[in-house]
Amino acid sequence: MRPSRSRHPLPPLAPGLLLLLLHALAPPAAAAAVGVNWGFSSSHPLPAAQVVRGLLLPNSVPRVRLAAASPDALAALSGTGVAVTVGVPNELLRPLATSRKAAAAWVHDNVTRYASGVRYVAVGDESFLLNHGQRNQSFLVSAAANIQRALVDAKLSNKMKVVVPCSSDVYLNTSALPSKAYFRPEVNETIAELLSFLANHSSPFMVELNPFSSFQHKKNLSLDYYLFQLMSHPVSDGHIKYDNYFDASIDALITALTKAGFSNMDIIVGRVGWPSDGAVNATPAIAQSFMAGLVNHLARKSGTPLHPKMPPIETYLFSLLDEDQRSIASGSYERHHGIFTFDGQAKYYVNLGQGSKALENAPDVQYLPSKWCVLDNNKDISNVSSSFSAACSNADCTALLPGGSCSGIGWPGNVSYAFNNYYQQHDQSEESCSFNGLGLITTVDPSLDNCLFNLAIDTSTASSFHPILFMLQIFVLFFCTYNLL
Repeated sequence: MRPSRSRHPLPPLAPGLLLLLLHALAPPAAAAAVGVNWGFSSSHPLPAAQVVRGLLLPNSVPRVRLAAASPDALAALSGTGVAVTVGVPNELLRPLATSRKAAAAWVHDNVTRYASGVRYVAVGDESFLLNHGQRNQSFLVSAAANIQRALVDAKLSNKMKVVVPCSSDVYLNTSALPSKAYFRPEVNETIAELLSFLANHSSPFMVELNPFSSFQHKKNLSLDYYLFQLMSHPVSDGHIKYDNYFDASIDALITALTKAGFSNMDIIVGRVGWPSDGAVNATPAIAQSFMAGLVNHLARKSGTPLHPKMPPIETYLFSLLDEDQRSIASGSYERHHGIFTFDGQAKYYVNLGQGSKALENAPDVQYLPSKWCVLDNNKDISNVSSSFSAACSNADCTALLPGGSCSGIGWPGNVSYAFNNYYQQHDQSEESCSFNGLGLITTVDPSLDNCLFNLAIDTSTASSFHPILFMLQIFVLFFCTYNLL
């Protein structure tokens, strides 16, 4: 088992974060309709049963949104009373859209046997995201409709609803004024079909917010605006004043929905959070300030200026755990949104349902042996750059980027970090520390201050959601699509 090591201490408060002290001293907010996202893009994930028994239940998390239908996660959640949203990844949209039998098979395998805890099926993953283009949009509503039919046939449609997660860039709001928001013209036809589908089945609109990305791109808005801090100059939109990003984002969506003719549609926030590493202003202290501000704001149930006393019916914090293989197309910080580290250790306090108590960490985590791979300084390192690049192209080096927790260790410490990350991802195999003879295996922990050289979780005996099994599921659904119609 991994020897005890200190976790990231919270750094001194930056300007604009003085209210963090008030969050810590104030009594915990009353429970709100808050849950967490649980993703599976990790090279060495915690076993699902350990996540449920060691993190979700001890911390009284009331609801969880799964990125995909992990059999292990669904089985571990069964009978716990935790409300579950099951995700349908974009890779499954085409077979589900083109075959009712494929949709029925998916529902049977991933919903029916766990139906007592499932509340929503979330079809697609930010399918309208600008980075994704239009490659998933033509299948989206048809896939959702086929899943809905399958739920009806399975007599489950009265127990759960189908939702479709949409990134916030599905509506344009270039001025940052909610009253000017509208759905992007190029997706209007698909959005109209989607909104009609949702309305016909009394399903809510699920929006995914990325406040950190917004903060990076909108230089005219202060950090305080995103962290629910008191502002001397709120954003004025006509006679309405906005003092935080969250309310403005929800009202922008309400405006877009109203212009499309669906002003009374319920809203779920399927994703909202703040990263703690991988970029400037991505730190545990700022993440804590954002999360505490958000949870307290939701607990007041004050709603937004356009919908007073009507907050989103549910909000899912992003995310439960760090994921070292998550796509970084939107930014290097994407792998560091976890409230907990990859191995289930809390980075900061936030009330997930446990009240004023500190978050419980995952107990009894089994790690690989206490061995690390570092650069051998006794070798000629004049050509080490190629080995460094090779390691980072296959491992997670996002903590080395500007603002990251390891950005200050310099050369050649950053090479050792890259070598070790690659070595751990490859289960500490001896050949994975070769690097043309420049790697050296050591039993001395090379961590420096807040820059941790992690040991990987031992997954040799644990089952987990596996990409190969996921691809097999896609193959089976395609078989249903083209052979069983």
